[in-house]
Formats: sequence, C-alpha cells, structure tokens
Amino acid sequence: MKRDYYEILEIGKTASQEEIKRAYRKIAMKYHPDRNPGDKAAEEKFKEAAEAYEILSDADKRSQYDRFGHNAFGNGRNSGGFSNMNAEDIFSHFQDIFGNEAFGSFFGGGGSRSAGNHRQGQKGQNLRVKLKMNFEEIAHGATKTIKVKKYVKCTTCDGSGAKDKNSIQTCGTCRGSGQVKRVQNTFLGQMQTVSTCPTCNGEGHTITSKCPACKGEGRVYGEETVSIDIPAGVQDGMQLSIARKGNAGERGGQPGDLIVLIEEEPHPTLHRDGLNVAYDLHIPFPEAVFGIQVEVPTIDGRAKIKIPPGTQSGKIFRLKGKGFPQINSYEKGDQLIQVNVWTPQNVSAEEKEMLEKMQESPNFQPKPDKGEKSFFDKVREMFT
Repeated sequence: MKRDYYEILEIGKTASQEEIKRAYRKIAMKYHPDRNPGDKAAEEKFKEAAEAYEILSDADKRSQYDRFGHNAFGNGRNSGGFSNMNAEDIFSHFQDIFGNEAFGSFFGGGGSRSAGNHRQGQKGQNLRVKLKMNFEEIAHGATKTIKVKKYVKCTTCDGSGAKDKNSIQTCGTCRGSGQVKRVQNTFLGQMQTVSTCPTCNGEGHTITSKCPACKGEGRVYGEETVSIDIPAGVQDGMQLSIARKGNAGERGGQPGDLIVLIEEEPHPTLHRDGLNVAYDLHIPFPEAVFGIQVEVPTIDGRAKIKIPPGTQSGKIFRLKGKGFPQINSYEKGDQLIQVNVWTPQNVSAEEKEMLEKMQESPNFQPKPDKGEKSFFDKVREMFT
C-alpha cells in the first residue's frame, strides 16, 4: 500500500509550494544514502520523498492526486518513476531545490557538480492520448494495452546521440561539470555566479561525431506498446498520468509523461448520472394494471424486477449497489428504473369502443393517493 504523499513530506493538504519545497529538501537531506550508508530503508524513504515532491510540486498532478489519490496515476503505479534512479540522478532532477552546495557536499564537487553528475539531455515532451471505455470496463476497472506513436530511445547509440563511445568528449569549457563560474568585482567585493555551460548546454560533454540513425538526438520516431491500469469508477473527461511513458528525451534526457484522457462510450440502453445508472422501462397499459415480472439490462448483465399491479407511470424502482463505484472509495451508486406506461397513439374502432366503456367506469378515474410522492419528491429522492 502506497503512503499518502502529504504524510511522506510531513505537511498538510493546504501547504503552499514553498512549504512543499522546504519539506522535501529537509527529508531528502535527512535520508540521503550518503548520510545513511547501507541503510536500504533510508534509501527507499529518499526515493519515496522524491516521488511525492514530483507530484505535489506540479499543480495539475497535485489536483489529480487530491481528487483521486494514487489511482490518478495508473492505479497507483508508475506515478513517480524514481524507484530505478540513484541518488545523484534524483539530485540532478531537482537541482533547483538543493542548489550547487548540495552537490558539492554530497558528491565532492567543492560547490559545483562533479563531471559525473552533469545534466543529461533535454527532457522529452508529454504526450496526450484518448482512451475509450465502455460501462462494464468503467464499473470494474480494466487493463488496456495501446500502441503509442512517439519518440523512443535510439537503440543504435543507446540514447547518447554519439556514433560510438570515442565520439563523446568531456566539454573543454566546463571540464565536465556542466556549469561555468564567473567572478566579478563589485563595490561590495568579489561576487561569484554559476550558470549553465553555453558550449554543452549543461550536459558536461560534447559529441564529435553524431549517430547516423538519430542524427545526434539520441531518439527516433517510433512506436511503443504501453499497458495502462485503469481504476474502477473513472469518468468521462478524467485524466490519468503515466510517468515516463511520453516522448523520450534527447541524448538520454528523462522521458515525458503520458496523459490518458478517458472517453466514456455511450451505452445502447443505459444512461449514467454520476454514480447512478438510469434506465427507462416502457410497459403497456394492461401490464401496469395486472403487474408483471420483467428483465432489465444492468452494467453486469440482466436482472429481474417485479412490477406490482397498479403501478403508475413515472414510478422509480431502485436496484441497490448496481451503479458505478466511486473511485478510490467503497461507495457505489444504484440503478434507477423509471416505469413509463405506454399510451397508444392510434387505436382501431373496436379498441376505441372498449376504451370509452372503461372511461365510464369509476375505477378508471384518477384518484391519486395522498401519500404518493410528487415528481419533485422523486427527483429529490434520486439524488439523496
């Protein structure tokens, strides 16, 4: 069971972005593997905090998480993508949080990153795909396998963008750190500034001979088969974020995310109303008088219901728990069946004569029961 992201960072749900940043920095420093050598539990907490920060620091992802919990990110899996990253990569990913002093204190860079910790290439763009789901899939959840056309890592150069290993050289400007320092004399004294190396764009190395397959990008346009776990209870228009399944980054950069937009396929006879499912049952007048047992469609197949004698048009029957589940909850909606007594629009002379005789009978005169609920009461009852 994945822990709550707010609990991991030890903050409240109303925390500001600055509070989230401070909380993550504090926990990451506390559990960094260099400060806890050989402690696997501390390493897991370090990665757990990185995942929590990535979600809560992004306004869109935080909004999805607040509404749907871990289910917003593919049934709680792949939401962060940090389980296979080492501490150096995570620090590099969130460099703006820790600053250069963190790299120096942990990795021996003397206030700047060492050559082994340069920034990898440019991050890939996010991708957005639409995914259609029918009522049954929405009710029970589903695993969908889709083919996504996107940029994938070049297999010829393994994403480096270079023709071979000898074609990658340490940047002569920054000497592999990815940064350049400038010292300026001011009236306050000397001031040192650090900026991204303009020669290698912060990557720490340059390519002398590009890979012929990807032309030095480290990625090519292709296709990937992606398996997506969709939790039960999703709704039309909901977005799920699958981390690191978007476009591959350039020259080994981190992949973007895959944003999955849910499209609800209409059902031939059922209608969705929030968690409830609505069905219009049309019956002839004699069946309303004598009563009948009928089968009605549900999300899970068909169900039998009994229509008692004397049922009035507009009567609503409720099948408890036959609606949609609430995502990230045990709550379930109901199926509401509204009876509509069918009135023939054209009658024969013989039928007209029979109806006229019935019309004279006191038994066929409207006599509403005082306890009968009004239309507005029925509508109010549907939503309580």
